[in-house]
Amino acid sequence: MIEITPRIAISEDEIELAFVRASGPGGQNVNKVSSAVQLRFDAWGSPHLPDGVKERLPRLAGKRMTQDGVIIIQAQRFRTQERNREDALTRLVELLRSATIVMPARRATRPTLASKERRLAAKERRGHVKSLRQAKPAVE
Repeated sequence: MIEITPRIAISEDEIELAFVRASGPGGQNVNKVSSAVQLRFDAWGSPHLPDGVKERLPRLAGKRMTQDGVIIIQAQRFRTQERNREDALTRLVELLRSATIVMPARRATRPTLASKERRLAAKERRGHVKSLRQAKPAVE
């Protein structure tokens, strides 16, 4: 089990890992070794995730989540499979942890009287500066 929070843990069986060739420069082994990792996790099909987490995940995951609710994480930062595997799992855990945080609802507020007065005073000063720049009509 991979612990996300003290109350939430996911099974390792729910995670699919595929090793593919990494893009970019890599020297002699670039065309021989499959060191990049593609991690797939079916978030919507997971029995271990609460409904609230499943609702917040699409907004946080963005392009990394498919329309079917599968999170796909590519890891090719390192040269070895093991370090890329750890990197992908760490990124998945961080994503799921961030989805467990419930943001408080924003309460609408109104500007204070002082802030309104400051804004109007600044507008008046700016208008005065602009009026000084206008060409004055020539007096004959």
